[in-house]
Amino acid sequence: MAPLKIKKGTSRHSAYDLRDPHSEVVERHTLAVVVDNEAGVLARVIGLFSGRGYNIESLTVAEIDHLGHRSRITVVTTGTPAIIEQIKAQLGRIVPVHEVHDLTVEGASVERELALFKVAGTGERRVEALRLADIFRANVVDSTLESFVFEITGTPEKVDAFADLMRPLGLVEVARTGVAALGRGES
Repeated sequence: MAPLKIKKGTSRHSAYDLRDPHSEVVERHTLAVVVDNEAGVLARVIGLFSGRGYNIESLTVAEIDHLGHRSRITVVTTGTPAIIEQIKAQLGRIVPVHEVHDLTVEGASVERELALFKVAGTGERRVEALRLADIFRANVVDSTLESFVFEITGTPEKVDAFADLMRPLGLVEVARTGVAALGRGES
């Protein structure tokens, strides 16, 4: 019987986390943290990151249970596997935290981000901006004779790609919501 050729690393199709915890490879992880919706909780969670020098790439917060007074904080962060495990353990020790989920390793998940782009231009640049917006399925939410405001929803990579294409066409300003993510399936 031939040996299994299992590549080291996280596999969303495997029940086993095969990552080397001592690896120095920096990974990007999406963490979902369910907390009590009360004053100061966000500051305590963010204080954990800033106090230890951890980077936050994206942060979104919203109430998810009005009657239970609970909110969900979605944090996208980077670090080595050991750092990510340390972040999860430290988040779990904060008193108003109820659940900590690492959506990156728990299985398939859906990530979306909303962004607004203001693009200024006339003539051919204006036509090209509209053509690209159509390809990316971005909506025009405001228009003047000199500019457009586009609304786009998608993965962070899609939003980044749209921004890269709009820069030479007159990108003036960008507003992004940050990543909202949920695990796929029933659990």
